[in-house]
Amino acid sequence: MARRIGVYVCHCGSNIAGKVDCPDVAAFARGLKNVAVSRDYQFMCSDPGQDMIIRDISEHGLDRVVVASCSPRLHEKTFQKACARAGLNPYLMQHCCIREHCSWVTADKAEATAKAKHIVEAAVLRVRRHQELHSREVAVVPDVMVVGAGIAGIQAALDVARSGHRVILVEKSPSIGGHMAQFDKTFPTLDCAACISTPKMVAVAQEPNIDLLTWSEVEEVTGFVGNYTVTVRRKARYVREDICTGCGACLEKCPTKVVSEFEEGLGMRRAIYRNSPQAVPSTPVIDAEHCKMLTKGKCGVCQKTCPTGAIDFTQQDRREVYHV
Repeated sequence: MARRIGVYVCHCGSNIAGKVDCPDVAAFARGLKNVAVSRDYQFMCSDPGQDMIIRDISEHGLDRVVVASCSPRLHEKTFQKACARAGLNPYLMQHCCIREHCSWVTADKAEATAKAKHIVEAAVLRVRRHQELHSREVAVVPDVMVVGAGIAGIQAALDVARSGHRVILVEKSPSIGGHMAQFDKTFPTLDCAACISTPKMVAVAQEPNIDLLTWSEVEEVTGFVGNYTVTVRRKARYVREDICTGCGACLEKCPTKVVSEFEEGLGMRRAIYRNSPQAVPSTPVIDAEHCKMLTKGKCGVCQKTCPTGAIDFTQQDRREVYHV
């Protein structure tokens, strides 16, 4: 059975009609294969414009619709609902943009009109192949993963957690805070950066709905919205977070010094370190690349110094899977 397609070209006041000859585009569309009706109208999104589509679907037996107007982000749902009210599956409607993609970005009227014709023709070719789709409900995982624990990630995690959802907050660095933790003042108000960020960092650590994964990186994401499966690599810290008190004795005794990334090369740090005294979590991490015990099997000063026995050189990277 041959398709019966209706094409509707919107003037959008002068937004489209100021550069595109809309009646000419509609006339062009009438000559395209399978097009049964082609009209232009001042505002297709208006109630009379939608009623025109609904009436034509009924009177002309249309089984496909093309609307050439503004961005689909603005009115695609509007026209899908109009088709649905007429008894046509809403996914048999193709919305094409001749405003943002054509009239607003093309100075010459003849060129804009020609471009609009190409856009409409492409939409007609596409809508011929549309198949009916039907929405359905699927169960979703209510947990949320936030990747990156800078100030934006911290605030997002707190907002979601306080609304009652579990949050997995993943940060590739040993501690949270991002760039804001490095700043003295914020722009443009010159407020104290630490005065803003530190309370939020502590709030993250104390929030029962937040699982904080520092020194971790996302390796793989599969699935779809509401049902993602995320593989996270938990890098070996070589310090047991469950028994480390954050006393800092190991930081004082480590004999190895390297350039500090946190201080952008302006200072030095030890092979076992934490970014700052306000680091969250306060548990330090051992830099495997520069630790003499891990590279040469010699040293172990931090292990001997630790009063709780938290140093564990046997730790390995591990992968954990989360469903969010």
